[in-house]
Amino acid sequence: MKQFAASLALMVPLAVFCAEIPDAKFYRDAAEGGIAQVAMGILAQQKAQRPSVKDFGAQMVKDHSAANEKLKVLAQSKNITLPANPSVDEMEAKSKLQVLSGQSFDKSYIKGMIKDHEEDIAEFKKEAASGQDPDARAFASATLPTLQADLNRIRAIAADAGVSAD
Repeated sequence: MKQFAASLALMVPLAVFCAEIPDAKFYRDAAEGGIAQVAMGILAQQKAQRPSVKDFGAQMVKDHSAANEKLKVLAQSKNITLPANPSVDEMEAKSKLQVLSGQSFDKSYIKGMIKDHEEDIAEFKKEAASGQDPDARAFASATLPTLQADLNRIRAIAADAGVSAD
C-alpha cells in the first residue's frame, strides 16, 4: 500500500504538468513527425532513383523545416520543450529505408509518405477542429493545406511510378 501511495504521489506532478499544457501530445507528435519528414526527405534526395521522388524529398525538407520552426517558436512561447528526435517508430521506418536502393527505395518511400501524410492530415484536422489550445489549433489549420498538397503530390508520383498505396 505504501508503494502505491508513493507511486501515486510521484504521478500527481506529472498529471498536473500535462493538464497545464493543453494539446501537449499534439505538440510532441507534430515535432517528432516533422523531424522524421526532414530526415527521410534528405534520405530521398540521396537514395531515390526517380527524379520526382528526389524532388519530393527536397520539398519535404523545405516544408517540414518551415513548419518545425513555426512549431518551435510557438512551443517556446508556451514553455513547452519539444522532442529533439523522431519517435521510435519513425526512426525504425528510416532505418528500413536506409538499407534500400533504386526502385525498392522509391516504392517504399512513396508508400510511407502516403501513409504518413494521411495520418498527419487526420491528426491536424482533429486538432484544428477540437484542440484546446487556440495556438495549436491555428498552427494545425495553417499547416493543413501544405500537408494536403504534399499528399496530392506524392499520390501523383505513386500513380506515375505504378506504386499502389496499399
